[in-house]
Amino acid sequence: MRKAGILMPVASIPSAQGCGTFGPEAKEFVDLSRSAGFQIWQILPLNPLGYGNSPYQPYSSNAMDDLYISLTVLQREGLIQRKIPSFHKKAEWIDYEAVRAFRESYLREAFSRFVPDEDYGAFVGQKWVQDYAAFMTFKKKNDLKCWNEWENPEEKNYPYLKEKPVLSEEDEKEMKYQMFLQYELYVQWNRLKKYANGAGIEIMGDVPFYVGVDSVDVWASRENFLLDDDGRPSFIAGVPPDYFSATGQRWGNPIYDWDYMEKDGFHFWINRFGYSAKLFDLIRVDHFRAFDTYWKIPASCPTAMEGEWIEAPGYALFDKLFEVYPKIQIIAEDLGDLRPEVLKLRDHYNFRGMRVIQFSFDPNGMPEDPEHLLVYSGTHDNPPIWGWYEEKPQKEKRAIRKYLYQHGYRKKSFTADVIDYSLDSKADMVVIPMFDWLHLDAKRRLNRPGTVGGNNWRWRMTSMESYRALTREIYSCILKSGRAW
Repeated sequence: MRKAGILMPVASIPSAQGCGTFGPEAKEFVDLSRSAGFQIWQILPLNPLGYGNSPYQPYSSNAMDDLYISLTVLQREGLIQRKIPSFHKKAEWIDYEAVRAFRESYLREAFSRFVPDEDYGAFVGQKWVQDYAAFMTFKKKNDLKCWNEWENPEEKNYPYLKEKPVLSEEDEKEMKYQMFLQYELYVQWNRLKKYANGAGIEIMGDVPFYVGVDSVDVWASRENFLLDDDGRPSFIAGVPPDYFSATGQRWGNPIYDWDYMEKDGFHFWINRFGYSAKLFDLIRVDHFRAFDTYWKIPASCPTAMEGEWIEAPGYALFDKLFEVYPKIQIIAEDLGDLRPEVLKLRDHYNFRGMRVIQFSFDPNGMPEDPEHLLVYSGTHDNPPIWGWYEEKPQKEKRAIRKYLYQHGYRKKSFTADVIDYSLDSKADMVVIPMFDWLHLDAKRRLNRPGTVGGNNWRWRMTSMESYRALTREIYSCILKSGRAW
């Protein structure tokens, strides 16, 4: 079945609370997406934002960021009794620090009124929830420093202590608060997912390949990573020079100790994939090529130019994963300069691969798409279509325009033509980012790889009306391409 999807981060949904949440505004987004004919909603990682507010440098693989808790829902449940004023409702860019400060007192109020029940007890009984609560409690005590810089050895090595230290009343309360936040996130997210599924929309989640060194994943399971005696990475992740950067991308994430992981039965990965499968219908795996070979950079190198490709035990891992979760649905982010073995690994498990129009559009010879494929006009790492076009030399612009015109794409908008071209692909899945439907320019780019700060990850819609006004037009495009309901 041919399907069309929309890429839209939850945080980018318009809201009166400074950023998008799992509340009424997200349900409205689902309703409009259903009306527009979409069957897939792709989001970005929901994990707690780490360095640079990047969802790909999270504090945890399982936890979610409390930014997504809907204060409106908490108020309806009686956990917040004060009036909640609008905050940054019309702001085009998310001010994460200000939004967190605004929300804090309301979340604390909700926690003070919350009465635990049996479901809550079962949820907080999970090891990852307890580890995360302890990690965030100690992290806040240490001025948000990375765990390997904490001075108190009991806090630094808490997961490995056979006898846990007696915690202060303040620490105990903070841990319970962190567990409450994760429970509310889990409950609200599952309600939203159930609502989307009831509307016939599948949720495509995103699993980053790496985790950040400043994360509960590394703090609580150091044996899975190549670290020195002080808990600092011996080697770090990234990619060599490529389309995005002449010096490569030095991500800084610690490298996995694959020898240990394989001996341990890939416990870390099985748990990580398994929990994601509970939250999402489809799982897009970022940087899939690293399950075949990964770029290993000495931590002392200031760029990603120095490093070596190392083979990973991808087959052994996925064999084990499908033993435990035989119905898990994975989409492989297989972009970039890949060796043939990466595609062989992908095809061995029948994973759907990806094609990005902005990378592959060649007026002199366009690729023939297979059906089992996910096509994008662009991803979260690309500029909007118009921004991509504006950066092209005049000669290339003319060639692209000529190709589209000769193949019947003759709308007044270049962006609309590229969207139609994408939807007409033979691929059974096509996903178009919201910023392309809105015909935005390069200034509204969601992320620029290889850079930190600025407006990365901050773009948001200021009103749902712009989407509402487009639903008929979008449905017409989807219907014409044979992807409508």
